[in-house]
Amino acid sequence: MDSGVPDYIGGFACSCFGVEELTSEYRNANDDYSCIMAEALADRLAEALAEWVHLEVRTKWWGYAPGEKLDPQDLLKVKYQGIRPAPGYPSQPDHTEKRTLWELMSVQAAMGTTLTETLAMLPAASVSGLYFGGRCSQYFSVGKVTGDQVTDYAQRKGLPQEEVERWLRQMLEKSV
Repeated sequence: MDSGVPDYIGGFACSCFGVEELTSEYRNANDDYSCIMAEALADRLAEALAEWVHLEVRTKWWGYAPGEKLDPQDLLKVKYQGIRPAPGYPSQPDHTEKRTLWELMSVQAAMGTTLTETLAMLPAASVSGLYFGGRCSQYFSVGKVTGDQVTDYAQRKGLPQEEVERWLRQMLEKSV
């Protein structure tokens, strides 16, 4: 059904740089507490930036929720329109989609955030994912994946089935 309201999709990557150098200094000074706190703060800053950008996207850039006024409790309850799924989470369990995001947005060239061989982001205080701005967008969880689904997915991604099975190991039905 066409509601006359456009749907939107976009990608994002947010990082907090400089934390490794700071935590290295704390480790060298045997200050474990400051090291842990710096890492935790950096993680929260990267996440907060992703939330702030999502707010800007909803209210200004895409503008589909211009009058949105939500308090922190409503934000935590995801009472806004749209979703922000990320690779490796229940609605997008395939971490290899980070490669797609990095390529589409030139993340490494644009901001210096890299992916490791295991697709962890560096700096570690980084978050990435997609923004969906459709009126009906809602979070969901992908259930167990069957063997025929893995075969089809591997073919569509152009990857060996064994590699897809490795990345989706926790999602596979036992018979796969």
